[in-house]
Amino acid sequence: MPVHHPGLDTRPKCHAIFDSRPEAAADARDLARAYVDSLSPSVDEQAAASVALVVSELATNAVRHASGPTFSLRLWARPDDIAVVVTDSDPRPPRERQPDLTGESGGFGWPMVQSLARTVTISAGPGGKSIRAHLPR
Repeated sequence: MPVHHPGLDTRPKCHAIFDSRPEAAADARDLARAYVDSLSPSVDEQAAASVALVVSELATNAVRHASGPTFSLRLWARPDDIAVVVTDSDPRPPRERQPDLTGESGGFGWPMVQSLARTVTISAGPGGKSIRAHLPR
């Protein structure tokens, strides 16, 4: 469940760990949307939808491609952006691939994350990777 850490600094934070199951991407998206909706000053609808979509895509990739039992989601807000970090057990970075227009095997998520975020960084190590995306607030 979410853990809020407002006392650590001036940026509101949210952190959750999810079991790697198909429904977890929707749960992560819903948590991200609730977090963004709780921010003050409020975030406009387009920015809120973009954060939810990026979380959904990164969480879906964590469930589909990482072999671990869990993945984590961290969110925090600054005056000009919202940071999303998804961490999973697979150290391999996402790979570019041709989107499947039949809808069978995807290929749309990673390019979408890159187009919606101002910056995307990948930090990999022996225990997995973290993908951090900063989206405009």
